[in-house]
Parts: sequence; C-alpha cells; structure tokens
Amino acid sequence: MVQKFSTYIRDLIVRFQSDEEGLALTEYLLLLGLLTAAVILAVLAFGEQLGVLWEGWVAFMMGMTPAPDPIIPPA
Repeated sequence: MVQKFSTYIRDLIVRFQSDEEGLALTEYLLLLGLLTAAVILAVLAFGEQLGVLWEGWVAFMMGMTPAPDPIIPPA
C-alpha cells in the first residue's frame, strides 16, 4: 500500500515537472496575485485622495466648478 502511494506520488511529480502548461498557469496566477495586491495597496494608500480628486472631476464635467488641481505629493 505504501509502495503504491509512493509510486503514485513519484509519477505525479514527474508529470508536473514535464507539464509546461501547469507552469505557465502558475506564473500567470502569481502575476495576477501580485497585480491584485498592488491595486489593493494603491487604493488603500491613495483612496481618500483619489476620491476627492474624482469628485472634483465629476463637478468639472457637470460644469459646476473649474478643473481641479492635480494632486502633487508633498516634498
């Protein structure tokens, strides 16, 4: 029983090592995870400022106020 299991695991590892589609999928999933984390961190870091800027642009587009000033980070 243990020998069957170890043979199955060994064959499974050999198949995964030679399977390039699985490797590409893994790389894409890692990239997707990193990009998702970057977007979440950017929204958390700049969300309030972006919301204020967005509201200014909405008011500008509706013709209520002049164009908002761009956000200039502090020096």
